[in-house]
Amino acid sequence: MHWIIEGAWRRIIVSEEEESGPEGVEIVEEDELEGLKARIAELEQELQYYAADIANLRQKSAKERSKAIRFGSSSLAGKILPLLSGLEKAISLSEGENGEGFLEGTKMTLRGFKTALESEGVAHIESMGKQFDPTKMEAVAMLPAPNGIIPGVVIEVIEEGYMLHDRVLRASRVIVADSDEGE
Repeated sequence: MHWIIEGAWRRIIVSEEEESGPEGVEIVEEDELEGLKARIAELEQELQYYAADIANLRQKSAKERSKAIRFGSSSLAGKILPLLSGLEKAISLSEGENGEGFLEGTKMTLRGFKTALESEGVAHIESMGKQFDPTKMEAVAMLPAPNGIIPGVVIEVIEEGYMLHDRVLRASRVIVADSDEGE
């Protein structure tokens, strides 16, 4: 008995007496058929691997797209931060003078900037009086610790730091209390 594979997976049994099948049909031995079945199973498994790879690529692409959307405004936020620092400096310099109108207008502008940045996911890094954190702060100097201050604590903020979601956009530039012992 022989097997004949014809078209898309149709098997026809041909008797032993038949020398050849109908025109265009190839007669295949049983062991050859088993080899073809094994190859089909192999290709089906390979297809499953490729389908899984495609699914993984789609997930990775979706995560990267989400990340790009989330952090896409970092360039804009980085450009606005120097303006924010300038306004903060102007307020600190004009507080002793009689420029109440200028001061109030500048404070309002500063609040507007901060609100706009917060709406984009930018958050201020609290540094003053906190333990120095090298992942969020840059120590520009170390001074002897004043009385009652623990070494390693921020005693002055030179420039405020900001984060965009969970990334440091700009580290706080700080002065840190050092042990008062000479080393």
